[in-house]
Amino acid sequence: MRLAIIIGSVRQGRFGPTAAAWLHARACRRDDLDVDVIDLAEAWLPTVLPAGFPARGVTGPPAVEHLRPWLADADAFVIVTPEYNHSFPASLKNAIDWYHEEWRGKPVAFVAYGEASGGLRAVEQLRPVFDALDAVCVGEPVSLPFHRIPPDSSAERLLDALEKHHRDRQR
Repeated sequence: MRLAIIIGSVRQGRFGPTAAAWLHARACRRDDLDVDVIDLAEAWLPTVLPAGFPARGVTGPPAVEHLRPWLADADAFVIVTPEYNHSFPASLKNAIDWYHEEWRGKPVAFVAYGEASGGLRAVEQLRPVFDALDAVCVGEPVSLPFHRIPPDSSAERLLDALEKHHRDRQR
């Protein structure tokens, strides 16, 4: 299974790369996964979508088209998101909105971080967004309250849920 771990925050000093590196290291221990990390801070996606985008046959700006095959080739996603003001960052919503078919039917899981809530309010806001794109939210989110890395078993449960959904979808 080809897994894309997406770092959703673009703020300076963010914790997302640390959380993504933790998950990436656990995922790379498995021989059933091929893992890519996509950092939205390096994607440079435009923040304004043209009216009517995406229209069939219309290509996006170069940064959008550069990222498209990475998302299209992924079989599953893990969204690494902070909780900002009881929700997820605008950079993540922007990245989600540039694409549609790339999410359709694919499993999405979450690693969330923040203060006491551990980012879970951001996940609750993200679920209906991915549901609207016909993606499938799977498993329990891994929550990192106060930016504390959890036991490896939580990563394994998350990856197992993605793999199970992927396997069931293949049948």
